[in-house]
Amino acid sequence: MQAWRVHENGEPAAVMRLEETARPEPGPGELLVRVRAAAVNFPDALLARGLYQVRPPLPFTPGVELCGTVEAAGPGAQGPASGSRIIGQPVLPSGAFAEYALVAADNAHPAPEELDDAEAAALYIGYQTGWFGLHRRARLAAGETLLVHAAAGGVGSAAVQLGRAAGARVIGVVGGPDKAATARELGCDMVIDRREDDVVAAVKEATGGRGADVIYDPVGGQAYAQSAKCVAFEGRIIVVGFASGTIPTPGLNHALVKNYSILGLHWGLYRQRDPESVPACHRELTALAAKGAIRPLISERLPLSGAADAVQRVADGITTGRIAILPAG
Repeated sequence: MQAWRVHENGEPAAVMRLEETARPEPGPGELLVRVRAAAVNFPDALLARGLYQVRPPLPFTPGVELCGTVEAAGPGAQGPASGSRIIGQPVLPSGAFAEYALVAADNAHPAPEELDDAEAAALYIGYQTGWFGLHRRARLAAGETLLVHAAAGGVGSAAVQLGRAAGARVIGVVGGPDKAATARELGCDMVIDRREDDVVAAVKEATGGRGADVIYDPVGGQAYAQSAKCVAFEGRIIVVGFASGTIPTPGLNHALVKNYSILGLHWGLYRQRDPESVPACHRELTALAAKGAIRPLISERLPLSGAADAVQRVADGITTGRIAILPAG
């Protein structure tokens, strides 16, 4: 089969190589999946750079999210039957940027019928993260104001749609007019261009000086500093990631003075500590997709040969929505 592989760490465009390699064999509890679509994520760039929290042995195939068809099962694998269309997270080092990948049977979930392969591939990590962040961690309520940083990106766009589905007023922060147009298309009630506008002043003006009740931050750095200045009394800042490359150091005295909460979100821990919550969340997301309340925004659908360039562009922050890789396309 063909697969992208990383033999040494570095920038994705430099270290990802498309090679002919052996089809992986499913081990105990694993499924062999023919990849129909793989969604590009920022962690794919971190994997290539050797900076992700998981460091698979070299060489490895990146790609942490897919939609595929079950081809075979390893010993003791209990889950979707052969021929089933599923979504899930591959078992590294056998990632999704390949014609075939391995998925743990207990991490394979039915692909919603309402979504095509590319959309289904993008439903798993970003939307699970958004759902756990907004509902389980922040307890977002209808009528509250949700501020989403990087609202036109893959993670942010999921949070925008989930916030709208929850009945929140959504303010999106983006960088540039093209991303602003995308954020409006996603359903943001208000869009702030951080390159042109004073984010803190705009949020305070839009909320009558109160600030945002919940802030969803996958960026870190300056975005977090802005969040602390415009979060409401008893507001909640959800720390999702650090796409800016800068990890902020919160002033806890400031959180005390303003009575707001700083909530960390590591979605992968739910699979370890509360595994039943993940399929339960998937059922919630499937129901929302069936109603048309959420639908992953796929900005590009590329053949397998385009994966390295796509990962690099996501790493550089110049994409909107999600890019999907279609190995058979």
